[in-house]
Amino acid sequence: MDKEEVFLGSAERAVNNARQMGAESAEAYLSSTKELSIEVREGQVETMKLAEESGLGLRVFREGRTGFSFSTDLSPEGLEEAARQALANCGKASEDPYNALPSPGASYPELDINDVGIREAAVEDKIDMARNMEESARAYDPRIKIIESSSYQDGDVLVAVVNSLGMRLVYRGAYCGIYLALVAVDGNDSQTGFALDFGLKYNQLKPDQVGRMAAQRAVRMLGAAPLTTRKASVILEPYVATGFLGLIGPALTGEAVQKGRSLFAGKIGSRVASDIVTIIDDGALPGGIASAPFDGEGVPTSRTGLIEQGILKGYLYNTYTAKKDGVKSTGNGVRSSFKGTPEVGVTNYYIEAGTKPVEELINEVKSGLYITDVMGMHTANPISGDFSIGVAGLLIENGELTKPVRGMAMGGNIIELMEKVDAVGNDLQFFGSKGSPTIRVAEMTLSGT
Repeated sequence: MDKEEVFLGSAERAVNNARQMGAESAEAYLSSTKELSIEVREGQVETMKLAEESGLGLRVFREGRTGFSFSTDLSPEGLEEAARQALANCGKASEDPYNALPSPGASYPELDINDVGIREAAVEDKIDMARNMEESARAYDPRIKIIESSSYQDGDVLVAVVNSLGMRLVYRGAYCGIYLALVAVDGNDSQTGFALDFGLKYNQLKPDQVGRMAAQRAVRMLGAAPLTTRKASVILEPYVATGFLGLIGPALTGEAVQKGRSLFAGKIGSRVASDIVTIIDDGALPGGIASAPFDGEGVPTSRTGLIEQGILKGYLYNTYTAKKDGVKSTGNGVRSSFKGTPEVGVTNYYIEAGTKPVEELINEVKSGLYITDVMGMHTANPISGDFSIGVAGLLIENGELTKPVRGMAMGGNIIELMEKVDAVGNDLQFFGSKGSPTIRVAEMTLSGT
């Protein structure tokens, strides 16, 4: 019997145990994860870790209450104990009319998310990827002096969801990625750079390209100095724009709205961004690192338009928050592991690409700043959208990138920033499960000397 069927059998036993002990309905979520991480320094393997974890999370429902337990013991005795514990916890919970399990979906997306090449590739080849990144970065420029981290990572996961409403689902997925962080030094000046490449296909990783990109990011900032305070156009590199996108992700969930913690509350149908900004969450995105046929409670994943041409269209939901708002789950019941219940979260979450080449975005700016790095994004207020961050990048003069700039600050409100977007590049890039193209903002205040 293959592992998928073993998992489904264990899940069914756990659900049946809970029902026999008095649960009105029950759900078992099983996952098995295996993660490999390799770090290389100066061509030598510095660390190599292989972590594995398997277990079950069990939710039970009775008289409007819900209880949860988890266990790494999938023996018959372990499954019985998990059911007993979940029901004991259920007895201590408050009644809530929105506690419910989803019914099986009518259909589920078919996705190519399990590249066997990741598992079959030799560990030596994965080590060589990390070495190649390091070598490529050093070959790019002799001023690359320090490699902080040259790493390869991969993981595979097996997930099963069974519930007492007839749901019986399982999938297997895998991902892989490489990451490089380094320092360029010129005299007393040092600047950092990084690059990464994560995806679903082992043979599509590009270590040489990642090495050069990280080196380029560091070297181009050598000699950076602050500018005088000014109002100017700013262009956000994809990584920076993705950081701003991440700031508003939690505010686009039904849960945040219901708890009064969202700057988008009560704004469905209203303009919240420029008419060239479209923000999508798509749990079934082909090639997306967070893609899966169903979410953490078995709801089919799908594409959800959150902001379309600047208009707020809706929020992300799991089953609980959807029932509370009288809508359908968007398939965004996410779980970090079997040890937790399904929360509401983003999957593959991104700003849709525009049509303009990046060179054109830059060429059209007479005076501005191409922002390549921000400091302090974690201090931004996700409820009000207010931010005040440090920025660094390259000065734009008459449509050309000229000298490196750092020691500047930029403040404002995320909705104000999105409303001022006047161009979106055609270069959508993902950094893990979040992504953005290059974004140009018509005018922001930059504080300097």
